[in-house]
This record gives sequence, C-alpha cells and structure tokens, in this order.
Amino acid sequence: MDRRESLKTLVMGGMASSLFLSSCITDKESPIEEGDIIEETEGYGRTPAEEARDERLFSKTFFSEEEMATIASLADIILPEDKESVCATAAGVPDFIEFIVKDIPEHQIPMRGGLMWINRESNKRFGAPFVEISKDNQLEIVDQIAYPQDFEKNSSGPVFFNRIKDLVVTGYFTSEPGLKYLDYRGNTPNVWDGVPADVLEKHGMKYDEDLLKAAMKPANRNEVMNWDNYEV
Repeated sequence: MDRRESLKTLVMGGMASSLFLSSCITDKESPIEEGDIIEETEGYGRTPAEEARDERLFSKTFFSEEEMATIASLADIILPEDKESVCATAAGVPDFIEFIVKDIPEHQIPMRGGLMWINRESNKRFGAPFVEISKDNQLEIVDQIAYPQDFEKNSSGPVFFNRIKDLVVTGYFTSEPGLKYLDYRGNTPNVWDGVPADVLEKHGMKYDEDLLKAAMKPANRNEVMNWDNYEV
C-alpha cells in the first residue's frame, strides 16, 4: 500500500479530518446570529454573517512567501502526484492551510514554530533552507520526523509533522480532486427498481402491475405522476 492509499484509508475511517470538524465554530462568539437567513448562493450555503467573516479572513495574510513555499514542499511530499490524482499543491492545499490557521488561530504558533524548526534543521544539516535542498535531503528530514523512534515522538519535529500531515490530508480530501479520488458521490440520486423479486416472493407479495409499469421506469423518474384516475 503506497502513501496515498494509506492516507485514503485513514480518511475513509474518519481519522484524518476529525481535528478540523469544529472549524468556523471555535470562536466564543458564534458568527450565526438570530434571524440570519441562509442565502441561496450557488455553491456556498453560508449565512450572511458567516460569509462576511470568511471574507475578512480571506483578506488577511498569515504566512510569508517563504513559509508558504515550505508548506507547499511538505504538502507534495506527503501527497505527491500519482497516476490517479494530482499532488497536494495542485489541489490547493497550501491555500487551505493558510485559511485554516486564520480560521482556527490555535494552529498559528505551532505551525510557524514547526516551519522555523524544519528550516533550522535543514540549515544545520545541509546548509540551506528546506526548499533549497535536494529532494533526497528533504526526504531524509521528513522520514525522521514522520517515523520517529519512541523516545522522539513528543519532540518538536514529529509533533509538527503530525499537525501539518493532518492539515494536508484534510485539505486534500475535501478538495475537488480529493473527493474525486475517494469516489465520494454525496447525495447523488440512483435508480431504484423496487424491492428485489426474491424478497417479495419470500414474503408472499408482489407489485401491482399497473403501478410497476408507471413507477419503475428510470427514464421517467423525474416526471410527476398523476394519480387522479388510479384505482386500487
């Protein structure tokens, strides 16, 4: 099982995104006010207060260009491109992380501190910031913090990696490419052709033939049935 399949398994099990399910409700003062009406804006579905709050967050910048470059490098190491889907940066994961740390400020200090740590480690080992060293050298650092020894698990590197890994996975698998990769279909309607024949036979029942002809045609499923002249 490769890295992406492993992460997919985590997401399908509900482990990867549980940390972020409280997004947008972490403030003491809720953005939803009494009397708010959810506007029917296609593809958004937020109250006016929530939409205004999001606009304020989008208008601000937290990470520097250098920090965003480091986040992008780490994100693509965690979820690289493969034959089935795009890499994390192509799915907009760095921008997602930039938004989340503004939406949930408790991430700000740990994330900034972690980025400082990984650049300091890179400079100490290889004489350059993380984004400027070779891919092999980047992986050497990441492998150490992704698979630490037991006595290292609570040290700065592994703790930071666990946080950014959760953010990357959550951002990716809530993006359009990530949802497509998971084959998530949401509330997509299917075609129902009735109770299976063997189940009906088991209970000694069968459909009314007139009802069957009228109601079990998938091609007509969006038509409204007229029951005015139907007799039981």
